[in-house]
Amino acid sequence: MTYANVDEHLGLGLDGLLRRVSPNIGRILEKALADQEISVDEAEQLFGARGTDLFALLAVADVLRERAVGDVITYVITRNINFTNVCYMGCRFCAFGRPARDPEAYTLSIDDVVQRAREAWAWGATEVCLQGGLNPHQPATIYEDMVRAIKAAVPDIHIHAYSPFEIWWGSRRLGISEAEFLQRLKDAGLGSIPGTAAEILVPEVRRRLTKNKLSREAWVRIIRTAHQLGIPSTATIMYGHIDTPRHWAEHIDLLRQIQRETGGFTEFVPLGFIHERTKLYLEDGARPGPTGMEDLKMHAVARLMLQHTIPNIQVSWVKLGYKMAQMCLQAGANDFGGTLFEESISRSAGETQGTFTDPATFERFIRDLGRIPQERDTLYRPVVRGPVTLPPPRLWQPPVVQAMGEPAWVTREPIPTL
Repeated sequence: MTYANVDEHLGLGLDGLLRRVSPNIGRILEKALADQEISVDEAEQLFGARGTDLFALLAVADVLRERAVGDVITYVITRNINFTNVCYMGCRFCAFGRPARDPEAYTLSIDDVVQRAREAWAWGATEVCLQGGLNPHQPATIYEDMVRAIKAAVPDIHIHAYSPFEIWWGSRRLGISEAEFLQRLKDAGLGSIPGTAAEILVPEVRRRLTKNKLSREAWVRIIRTAHQLGIPSTATIMYGHIDTPRHWAEHIDLLRQIQRETGGFTEFVPLGFIHERTKLYLEDGARPGPTGMEDLKMHAVARLMLQHTIPNIQVSWVKLGYKMAQMCLQAGANDFGGTLFEESISRSAGETQGTFTDPATFERFIRDLGRIPQERDTLYRPVVRGPVTLPPPRLWQPPVVQAMGEPAWVTREPIPTL
């Protein structure tokens, strides 16, 4: 497609694009605009869109985004704490884990973790996100111990911690059920969990990614249990490796089914595969991550499939870079993610986009799109810095969060210079 073609398509507008699309794609897009559900087969067709069909898909996704969540683009001030990289699971897509005797292995003490949480709060963060390797050399109670220690030191910070793989691992080390493990974490102060370790929720793919150590059934069971206990989570996909568009559509459809049952997903976060240092790429023949067009289509098709179940779709600026993140925010997404401050997992695999984005940078890129920036917390409550003169915009929240009865927004002091 030439630059002239691009200019021509951009000048057509949605109606003009829909008049030029292929019949099958046009029928699917019209269904989406009529608020009808997109099937797995239809989503797979959309992932193959090119040319005018692709421009129309992106335009429809942007229209549906505006219908669902308006023109606000949200972001959260959070600090990632990857507390250990010691892990023996051997996931082929991961370059983060190290055996304990590796010279690059590390494990933070609880005091170190607490100090990072204190620093995050002092910097204006509303959340810390804890994830790490599955380290058999740490005490079996480490997950609960860290949550309790953080809450004792920084009682008002939200703790977003522990993937379903960590929940699976921690409960087995203690010899208790996943439900009891999650309840103990909630009682200690856990606020929500990341829906990572999902990768692709299709068994044939998971067997190659992780030898099915955490099965699809186990991931779904843990997420459902968390939601039933009133612990919300994010939902994710890792794409662009040994997977196909059919797998993507099936994965998103499963998330859609879970959300209808539990109402516990706060947002959907597509995560492109970072390939450079992974065995999946170097030894197993995986693709070198998604293309730019696949990134755009992933966010757009997700908007069409999740329109009425998970309206918050987040871009991962760490995976995409700022410029592609902006493009995806014009293709169905509405959340810019978090400041992070530090990030070790993607960096270990070869990511080079950076580990920190300050709020002013988020707001500059959002305004560049002609949209409205709004800081939020983990639960999608607007964060107001300073006196409240007008109520902030109300953001979409899932039923599990609504049932918590939390205040409509959060007030914090102005952000210090970072």
